[in-house]
Amino acid sequence: MPVATRCEYDAVYHCTLRKTASQWVKALLHDPVVYRYSGLLPFDQRVHRRRYPDAIPPGRVASSLFISYKRFSAIRKPENHRAFFIMRDPRDIVVSSYFSLRGSHTPMGDILEHRKVLQELPFKEGMIHVIGHLKETWLFTQLRGWVTAPSDETFRLFRYEDLIGEHQTDEMAELMRHCGISIPPPELEALLDRHSFSRKRGGDAGTLSHYRKGQAGDWRNHFDDDIYEAFIAATGDLVELCGYPSREQLRSVEDV
Repeated sequence: MPVATRCEYDAVYHCTLRKTASQWVKALLHDPVVYRYSGLLPFDQRVHRRRYPDAIPPGRVASSLFISYKRFSAIRKPENHRAFFIMRDPRDIVVSSYFSLRGSHTPMGDILEHRKVLQELPFKEGMIHVIGHLKETWLFTQLRGWVTAPSDETFRLFRYEDLIGEHQTDEMAELMRHCGISIPPPELEALLDRHSFSRKRGGDAGTLSHYRKGQAGDWRNHFDDDIYEAFIAATGDLVELCGYPSREQLRSVEDV
């Protein structure tokens, strides 16, 4: 595919944690239309990790970099680059992690070990197990590191909920602008349609679909008081730090 326009930056980095729509964003950024309007080649960390352990070559759009802010700050990068991180309500991360570990995630690492445990536990105990697992693997700590990272012209936070919401096209256009990629609106809309959640899960929003619902606020359908207590014990003020309303704030609004 010929390059129509060149990105004004030498590299783009999409940094991520598990269950923050990493594979969806990767599919978008690695679509040929993004190359057409940027000239940046896709970089897959899983494929190139051994060849480029401490640096990513220029001229790439590197997506789904599972990395902490501290680690990302330390790797070599072109001075003229852009980076972003998509955050998600950590309560929805817990729910998504539960269903992924219990049934939909491709077997790898310790997935099958946790799957066996979750399939044997009642739902509540399974959710509390997942909260403990996410704490042990430092996911909550790493999320805290990204949302408190210094924001400057090279780095921005975006919200998952905005990127899948009713103003999705505008929000994604803003993300692309941050990355120096100018995709004409009709082609951006077609790109989003090609990679919509409904297409990815083949029209099935069941719990065994890897993409499931992709629904913001789904935690409210699954958290009870015991689960929420375990969550707060593991995360502290992380929800508020990320800018999401606490359970108490939501209840006060509902009571009005």
